[in-house]
Amino acid sequence: MGKPILYEIWEKPATSCIIAVCSAIWFYIQKKNISYANVGLSYEKAREGQYWRIITSAFSHISVVHLVFNMSAIWSLGVVEQLGQLGLGVEFYLHYTLVLVVLSGVLVLAAYHVLVQKFKLDYFRRVTAVGYSCVAFGWMTILAVKQPSSKLNLFGVLSLPISFAPFESLIFTSIIVPQASFIGHLSGIIVGYLIGWGLIHGMNNYWAVSMLGWVILVFVLSLKRTGAYDLTFVEIEPVAGPSIPGIGFISSSNGRTAQMNFIPGRGADFV
Repeated sequence: MGKPILYEIWEKPATSCIIAVCSAIWFYIQKKNISYANVGLSYEKAREGQYWRIITSAFSHISVVHLVFNMSAIWSLGVVEQLGQLGLGVEFYLHYTLVLVVLSGVLVLAAYHVLVQKFKLDYFRRVTAVGYSCVAFGWMTILAVKQPSSKLNLFGVLSLPISFAPFESLIFTSIIVPQASFIGHLSGIIVGYLIGWGLIHGMNNYWAVSMLGWVILVFVLSLKRTGAYDLTFVEIEPVAGPSIPGIGFISSSNGRTAQMNFIPGRGADFV
């Protein structure tokens, strides 16, 4: 007989909070009829300075099925919070979730840049990616490195050996869901290996709070500078001088549409 759900929530406080946040954001997006073009990660928009999309894209989802699939994976991966004896635990989970959100988003943009500039694949200028599975794939990979004997349970019916789960899931989702972002999922796996192998390490409360502070600062300033939202309480002094050219920022359009399909030339990737 399984554990009561309230007991599991108590054992996975960070995971439970993330699921609650993602669900609340999905509900808000649906209720306000917000287009995913307004919150998703886009190479074109990032070049305009809309770096805040790295954060908003991670916590937004296309549909309830998309949300449920990602949250089911995250719920199963929440076992990381219970593995303090392996050097993991709640603090480790919170610290490196922040790292995964930021670095996987940056890696996606870097990959888009190479594909657009080097290989002239203009499709990646317009594609918009949303979803939390970059982070899910990252934690899947970390768990595969730290505890290769464990299993990943999805929906209570599908059980995968965690050591193979990242690449099994990558191939499976790419075949079953053509819109799934291969680059986004692969970015999460790469960052996950960097963390799991100790190439990215040393995060503690001080560095996590410092990193969070910088993320919030860049988030707010990029919102203000790109004119995406009217933040009248934030003032940015222009930098200009006799030997320094001024830099201008063009406000982006904030029009909203009911569906992504109504936006000509734009694609949506699930991550």
